[in-house]
Amino acid sequence: MKNIIHFRTTLLIIATVLILPLTLDSGTLATEVLIFSLAALGCNLLLGYTGLMSFGQGIFLGVGSYATGLSLLHWQLPVLLALLLTMLIGALVALLVGWFSIRQRGTYFVMLTLAFSQMFYFLAYTMTSVTGGDNGLLNIPRPSLSVFGIELLATATPWQYYSFVALIFVLVFFLLQRVVDSVLGRTLLSIRDNEARATAIGYDIRQFKLAAFIISGAITGLAGGLHAMMTGIAPLTNIEYHISESILIMTVIGGTGNLFASVLGAAFYVLMGDWLSELWPRWLMLLGFLLIAISLYLQQGLFGFSKSLIQQITNRFRPDRAPDNAKQEKHS
Repeated sequence: MKNIIHFRTTLLIIATVLILPLTLDSGTLATEVLIFSLAALGCNLLLGYTGLMSFGQGIFLGVGSYATGLSLLHWQLPVLLALLLTMLIGALVALLVGWFSIRQRGTYFVMLTLAFSQMFYFLAYTMTSVTGGDNGLLNIPRPSLSVFGIELLATATPWQYYSFVALIFVLVFFLLQRVVDSVLGRTLLSIRDNEARATAIGYDIRQFKLAAFIISGAITGLAGGLHAMMTGIAPLTNIEYHISESILIMTVIGGTGNLFASVLGAAFYVLMGDWLSELWPRWLMLLGFLLIAISLYLQQGLFGFSKSLIQQITNRFRPDRAPDNAKQEKHS
C-alpha cells in the first residue's frame, strides 16, 4: 500500500513539473514556484512533522544564497559541487540554530528562532566584504550542468534553467518522502503528537528535533542557492525575517503534515502574488484578505480542502450509493 502511495505521489510531482510550463508563460515564474516549494518542504518538515514553528527559515535561505554566490563568483566551482556545498553549509547553520532553539518550547522556541533571524540579518548587513551588505552579491553566474567538461544541460535561458531546477526538485521531493515515511519520520510524528509520551518511551527528542532542523536547513539552503542562480543576485532581503514569514505562510496555506501540500501552498502564494501585483500596487492587502479567508474557512489548507472535495465528489458518484439510499428509504 505504501509503495502505491509513493508511486502516485511521484507521478503527481512529475505531472506538476510538466504542467507548469504548459500553463505559465514565464520560465522565471515557474522556476520560482519550484524553488519556494523546496523552501516550504523544509519548513513543513519542522512544522507539520515535528511540531516546531520556526521563524528562522529565512536564515537558511539567505545563507544558501550567499554560499552559492560566493562559491560561483570567487571559487568557480562546478554547479553541482557548489550546490552540495550550499546544502552542507545550510545544514551546519541549522545545526547551530537548532542546537540552541530546541532547548525551549512553545513561545520561547519561536522567540529564539526569531532572534536568530534578526542576528543573522544584521551579520549579513554589516559583513559587506563577504555579503555585499545592503547591495547583496551581484553578477552571480549560472553555469551549465557539466561533467568532465561535457555539457549535460544548458541553463542559459529561463526555461532551460527551469528544467535544471525541476530535476533537482523531483529528486529532493522523492528523497524527503522516503525520510518522512521512514522510522525517523514516524518518530518525528510521535514527538509532534505527544512529546511527553515519546520521551517516556525512551526517544531522545532533542536529537530527533535537531535532525529535522539539519535536514530542513539543507533543503532550504539549496532553495536559496537556486534562487541566487536564477536572479543573479544574493540580496539582503533573502535573509530578512519577512522571508521566514512568507515561507511559513506558504506551508500553512498548503497544509501541514503532507509534502505535496507544501507545493500547493508555494504555488498559490507565488502565483497569486504575481497576479495580484498586476491588479493593484497595494496587492499585499488583497493577499492579506485571502489569507484571512483561508485561515477562517480552510484550516486544513488547500490540500485538505482539495482532498475533502474529491472525496465528496467520489462519494456522490459511487455505484453503491443508489442501493444504500434505497435500503434506507425501505427501512424508513
